[in-house]
Amino acid sequence: MTLLDSADWHGRIYSDGWVRADGGDAAVREPATGDEIGRTGIANAADVARAAARAAQAQRDWAATPYDKRAAVLRRAGQLWEEHAAEVGDWIVRETGSVPPKATLETDTAAQECYEAAALASHPLGEIIQSAQPRLSLARRLPVGVVGVISPFNVPIILGVRSVAPALALGNAVVLKPDPRTAVTGGVAVARIFEEAGLPPGVLHVLPGGPEAGEALVADPHVRLISFTGSTSAGRQVGQAAARHLKRVLLELGGNSALVVLDDADLDLAVSAGAWGSFLHQGQICMTTGRHLVHESLADEYVDRLAEKAAQLPVGDPAREHVALGPIIDERQRDKIHSLVTGSVDAGATLVTGGTYENLFYRPTVLSGVTPATPAYAHEVFGPVAPVLRFGDLDEAAKLAADSEYGLSLGILSRDVMKAMAFAERVPSGIVHINDQTVSDEAVAPFGGVAASGNGPRLGGPAANLAAFTETQWVTVQGDITRYPF
Repeated sequence: MTLLDSADWHGRIYSDGWVRADGGDAAVREPATGDEIGRTGIANAADVARAAARAAQAQRDWAATPYDKRAAVLRRAGQLWEEHAAEVGDWIVRETGSVPPKATLETDTAAQECYEAAALASHPLGEIIQSAQPRLSLARRLPVGVVGVISPFNVPIILGVRSVAPALALGNAVVLKPDPRTAVTGGVAVARIFEEAGLPPGVLHVLPGGPEAGEALVADPHVRLISFTGSTSAGRQVGQAAARHLKRVLLELGGNSALVVLDDADLDLAVSAGAWGSFLHQGQICMTTGRHLVHESLADEYVDRLAEKAAQLPVGDPAREHVALGPIIDERQRDKIHSLVTGSVDAGATLVTGGTYENLFYRPTVLSGVTPATPAYAHEVFGPVAPVLRFGDLDEAAKLAADSEYGLSLGILSRDVMKAMAFAERVPSGIVHINDQTVSDEAVAPFGGVAASGNGPRLGGPAANLAAFTETQWVTVQGDITRYPF
């Protein structure tokens, strides 16, 4: 069976069956070549309203479905991600500019997210509470109802499925709005997987769309929870809009994560970790290593080795060549990257290697001589750029690592693990990896940042997902009606 036959989704969106989108359609383009590789529907506010209303109807029956039936759908979805990994992976490579190993990571993780969600369906949903009165007192978890999921272009399957799967497992309906630049992998593939897995009609709606669709999803009265993954600037707008409607919102936002290389770190391994952290998927990952803080005794050699490695990494079309880096998603993002690099050089940083591009292919870039005010160090670049700043002691390193509006991920490289553990306590960060770079995620782990990287709630693991996608209801039960004085 072919999962992504373009004849199935030409000019359409997935909303209770394949329907014509009121918002029209748009080209699906391959960033490596600029070629149109398909067309997909673009949802507008009217599409969102219809989908949300239908989802609210379907959710009641889905929530009443026995947990083992819901779990079976999620398990089958996990199997389908594995069975169609090659086909979906080809689309990931072409539509997102990913290298094949990153595409494999997406399909593997999507399967694992579904398997973990299947187990979540049978997880205990409450607790017995002490009561000073002669009654049974308990807190139970109930589905939110309709969950709106807004996912980005960079890792479109994982960053959608990690909300969609647990939300469905717990009895919610979902309206998913993927980025229109990755409407097939972030949208159509998700819809088709769950359709083939046996999810009842109306429980999942997938509506690629722009700001109009996103605003309508946040505002719709049928949608009680928004799970948003994207930039901090967009997340602030989503959070403000959700607050106006007294709506819960889960914000997984940007980052400018630091990799701290202490004076006792293995330099060869540190350079490898630093290159992977900054250049994986062209740096288009929220957890990308955006700041390299290196002890002054290692800094010069670290820069030289990192630049040598960067200069040798092949950049090109991942669908047709064996490369380490593919294209940037579009011209707007490429130009933002280049502006930060050139602005950094103008501000006094040294361009050690890179800083050039051809079409959407940006060379991996290393900058030295940076300061905390250097543009490519101070801001999230979302591109393959590694600014290196040296420090003298642990106090200075901790101050530099903590000096950021973001708090998503932190990497610490040291032979002294306990020293690294103590250092981690000094840097506000939702995620810490000791003796690893900053990019890592697992379906069983709570994922999220602090400060400008997120608003506190987490995704991943049973405890975090239960808190995210259910509401708590307090219930008391007693045998007789209480007699009151009046």
